[in-house]
Amino acid sequence: MSGREHGHDPLLPHGAQVLAQPRPTDELEVVPGFERENLQGWIPQLATEVDIRAVIEKAFDYRGDVTITRKDGAEVTGYLFDRRVAPALENSVVRLLLASGERPTVPYSEIAALAFTGRDTAAGKSYEAWVKKYWEKRAKGEKNISIEPEALE
Repeated sequence: MSGREHGHDPLLPHGAQVLAQPRPTDELEVVPGFERENLQGWIPQLATEVDIRAVIEKAFDYRGDVTITRKDGAEVTGYLFDRRVAPALENSVVRLLLASGERPTVPYSEIAALAFTGRDTAAGKSYEAWVKKYWEKRAKGEKNISIEPEALE
């Protein structure tokens, strides 16, 4: 990086810096919230390379298990925790975390089908959902309302 990117201007005397003007708080960037797709139970069509890449990106963001059917008919079910994208499908791979603790690697080129089979563990657990439940409990007159984690299955 050049000094100019850090506020140093070579045309100013040594040690002088250009200071950025502060912006009003209302003008600061804010990323809007978004709704997550309900992918649970979805079995997409994987007709083209573009389809395969797009579905794998959705599976990577999914918070539940997926079932991958290989072209040889073998199935593997687990949490898709990693993907390595390369220009060719043969060199692109996904990694899954199985219930047994194994972490198999499956090349994109061997994937015949992918299904979103596991429960989306974070569905309905947004901050907004919690606030809504909080106010419902408070309206019923409950006291000592606290955040308690749900039991694991």
